[in-house]
Amino acid sequence: MKYIVIALIGGLASILANRGIAVFNDGFRAIVPQYYDGSISRKELATMSFAISFGLVIGFGIPTSIAASILLIHSVLLATDIIGTWSPDSKLGIIISGAVGAVYGIALVAGLDFIVSLFSSLPYNFLNELGSVSAYVMVAFAIFPSIATGLQHGFKQGLIVGVITVLSYFFFKKFGVFAIGDVSVTLSAEGMAMLVGTVLMLFFATRVKGNEESSNTELVNVFEEKIAKIRKNWPLLTVMGALLACGTSMVIVAGDPISLALAADGSFSEAALAAFARAIGFIPLVFTTAIVTGVYAPAGCTFVFAAGLFLHGQPLLALIAGAVIMIVELLLINVFAKAMDRFPGVKEMGEHIRTSMNKVLELALLGGAITAAEAMAGMFGLTGVGAMFVIACVLINRMSSKPIVEMAIGPVACILFGIVLNILAFLQIITLVA
Repeated sequence: MKYIVIALIGGLASILANRGIAVFNDGFRAIVPQYYDGSISRKELATMSFAISFGLVIGFGIPTSIAASILLIHSVLLATDIIGTWSPDSKLGIIISGAVGAVYGIALVAGLDFIVSLFSSLPYNFLNELGSVSAYVMVAFAIFPSIATGLQHGFKQGLIVGVITVLSYFFFKKFGVFAIGDVSVTLSAEGMAMLVGTVLMLFFATRVKGNEESSNTELVNVFEEKIAKIRKNWPLLTVMGALLACGTSMVIVAGDPISLALAADGSFSEAALAAFARAIGFIPLVFTTAIVTGVYAPAGCTFVFAAGLFLHGQPLLALIAGAVIMIVELLLINVFAKAMDRFPGVKEMGEHIRTSMNKVLELALLGGAITAAEAMAGMFGLTGVGAMFVIACVLINRMSSKPIVEMAIGPVACILFGIVLNILAFLQIITLVA
């Protein structure tokens, strides 16, 4: 079943990219209309797609997927952007892009299964230790609202949200377990702390009022044709949203590294909350670029991933929920634009949310990577070497002319370190400590 779902996701996403209906890469979305305006050729469009997305697929999407044995959606949808644009702009191109995208999706899942099997045959299977890369993600992620608030409103407000978030964490950690009758209820301290922080972040954002006619309303009026183009393709986008929610519910894919790591640990409620919070930050970006370009995102504002996680293990319900979410998004583009006029702070908040999430994730994954590498090194009695290796990789990567994405370098370094340990173990230079 999972092969059918991932084949449909890969095939349909490639077709959407081929027809210029939706692309996943936010930067590439602004380029697509230039082809349809005649400003660039199909070859130039395809070349740009490859240049923008391929490095992220290889350096970020796939390594992150290997670490958790779940496909990070970037490894799928960034590649389908490439597949779709490299296929001809014709009816034959639709068939080619759909077929190649489907095969690519199947190959990704099969390849991931193969890699997991391959790990078990190594002299030292470091998959368990590799899982520690995400050890600090959730507890660190709870603090992102305070960082976003600080970036948007200043140090004082950020500090207030941060202190309240930490105090909330302590409170729910100590008093978050209670009984209702014969049932024991446990509240996630991380999830509740993040919820408190998010509410405070929204409070500060909504205090910023708009006094003048904002550009969003003007955008809606000027680009009505673009919006109409997106809405015209609602059936395909609806199916895409349904498939992504279904795939997430089946734990085939995840929308971001944070929810992926949490889902891999079985923390689906926390993963859903993280995905939902992330989706809020993408509303201004996705809607604004959609209004301007007439090109949507195959995952929309990414609420479909949150729905899939909330409905974990219920793929049919997730399928329906994903379809409904995508339809609602398409209907509310104008409404959201006007709402952002009224509360410009909410629009600005979106950018700060994404920035704060990236900062938190980079540090959390780096800390987790050092912990994981040290656990690997400890298996051979080489304490300290793992931390040295990861830190060296991070710093050397920053000096590279073509560096790997910062948040991916930790997991990549751990994978490389595990491979090095296996080579040394195979050569009998080092041995596992009994």
